[in-house]
Amino acid sequence: MTAPVFVVDDFATDGSGRHVLDGPEGRHAVAVKRLRAGEAVVLTDGAGRWVEGEVDGTEGKDRLIVRLGHVVEEPEEFPRLTVVQALPKGDRGEVAVETMTEVGVDVIVPWSASRCITQWKGERGLKSLAKWRATAREAGKQSRRVRFPRVADAATTKQVASLLAEADFAAVLHESGVEPLATAGLPASGDVVLVVGPEGGVSPEELAAFEGAGARVCRLGRSVLRTSTAGTAAGALLLGRTGRWS
Repeated sequence: MTAPVFVVDDFATDGSGRHVLDGPEGRHAVAVKRLRAGEAVVLTDGAGRWVEGEVDGTEGKDRLIVRLGHVVEEPEEFPRLTVVQALPKGDRGEVAVETMTEVGVDVIVPWSASRCITQWKGERGLKSLAKWRATAREAGKQSRRVRFPRVADAATTKQVASLLAEADFAAVLHESGVEPLATAGLPASGDVVLVVGPEGGVSPEELAAFEGAGARVCRLGRSVLRTSTAGTAAGALLLGRTGRWS
């Protein structure tokens, strides 16, 4: 079992190389994980910087004292995978974010597609976006990542088209696609952008806009996946093909 991961703002230590993990992360380490002296932990800023540490002891119910090693910078992996995720209903959005984080997706872009039942507006939209970002953080910790996926602001169809136009490889998952995603040519570096439509499907107008931006229309397989699982399945397929899972 790999060491548990905790998120910190910095890796500051006292004169003896000890760091105090406090606040919610410290409380989770002490009261929930019940870590004790001698156990290994990993501290990360979630942006690629991390350090291995050894628990030196605890103070109260929310302070973990950790003796730190050297800070390491994990390089960003390429090709970078972005999934444009149409807004699912209910809590399926958090499910999609959680599982895409686990498989290794780098950027998640919420998309307000025309056929989405759920639409993010005003305060409700901000709360939903905050939930997605919190889910990515927690799933990043659980899956032992030290570079968490970035959850972007919600995008319009026009903004998604611009994103596709700038990509080194862009694809839209759609049942009309004749090209299998499993055999599509992928770049060795750069940006791969994949669009996952809503339960009602990508509209003809949206599909035309994305194709006009240079995206391929691809099919994932014979079965029809729900929007909350399609991005995870496709992400795993692409990351395996690029060698990032090797």
